Amino acid sequence: MCVAACTTSASASPPIASVRVAFDRNGATDTQLHGFADVAAKRAITAEDPVRIASISKLVTTIGAMRLVDEGKLDLDADLSPVLGWRLRNPAFPDTPITLRLLLSHRASLTDAAGYWKVPIDGALRDITDDPKAWDATHAPGTFFRYANVNFPLVASAMEKATGERFDILMQRLVLAPLKIDACFNWESCSRETAARAVVQYDPTGKPVYDNLRGRKPGCAVIRATDGGCDLSQWMPGRNGAMFSPQGGLRISANGLARIGRMLLREGELDGVRVLSPASVRTMFEPQWTYTADNGLTVEEDSSGQSRKGFFCRYGLAVQTLATKREGCRDDPFGDGIERSGHAGAAYGQLSGVWIDRASGTGVVYFATGMEDAPPGAHSAFTAVEEMLARGAR
Repeated sequence: MCVAACTTSASASPPIASVRVAFDRNGATDTQLHGFADVAAKRAITAEDPVRIASISKLVTTIGAMRLVDEGKLDLDADLSPVLGWRLRNPAFPDTPITLRLLLSHRASLTDAAGYWKVPIDGALRDITDDPKAWDATHAPGTFFRYANVNFPLVASAMEKATGERFDILMQRLVLAPLKIDACFNWESCSRETAARAVVQYDPTGKPVYDNLRGRKPGCAVIRATDGGCDLSQWMPGRNGAMFSPQGGLRISANGLARIGRMLLREGELDGVRVLSPASVRTMFEPQWTYTADNGLTVEEDSSGQSRKGFFCRYGLAVQTLATKREGCRDDPFGDGIERSGHAGAAYGQLSGVWIDRASGTGVVYFATGMEDAPPGAHSAFTAVEEMLARGAR
């Protein structure tokens, strides 16, 4: 069981593990597997093994947020400050409200320069947004696209304040349980049996760097408190939306992610269960930003270095649209010019993608581990291994 990603180029090492699942509205149509979920244990990878899927977490978080919009508990275009309980403003543009729509589309004028994830259990996310470094002082909210992870802890904080529920548990209720997906944010709400199937992530030398769980759940799945403790009873709704890593901490299998893709292809419904309204699905996919020479950045500033200029050219609500026919855009890892939408992920040597073609009713999910030094692609701003997994050539 080996896809073309077994060999990315003559000079590149192959992935330690790679999984590719193609699907349509009715189910999986092809599964390709290679390598080991855990090299030391000699445990072969399967399409049911949960991996830290990185920024694809943002897409799944957005599905949860849009459920709350459907229920009238959140408003896409209202000032989020009253929901959060503190004044969320760019100090250079104090009269411009920050809305959920702006956060989800990376147009809120926030940056990652002040940090976004190392907030301890007893810390407050507001300490980050109170730092002027967190803000772009040149561009007003709504006028410029800058991919920033910090947007999504703020979204999670708003979700917690709107419901009174802890983000990871809330996502189980809103998205994962209705879709019958065995997944979790930062391991706490996953079972020990699920954690035992964790996909280990590796550095370029083959040393484990993430999720080397050895069959156990981690002793502390979040950033410890300032005193070193891990007492989750210190959680308060909305104080620290970064706790369960809504921007990148989802552990989900390729088959689970394919169920997310199928639900979106079916306009918000899967197996008789409606998760989102068709209108909310359409809103997610509608580009809120399309690249021009002066309205945004086409590459993530705080990244693993795997993406390159021209990577982002159209973006909706945590939905990236590919194959933009515009100068400066190199956002087509498939190389066929077909418009697909979804999201990419990259962290700790793992590269991933979920892409659906709404016109044909088909999609693909993939990931590869051990690719910290992945070489660039031949025809896009994606890496060579992503181009191969996108095409699925055997």
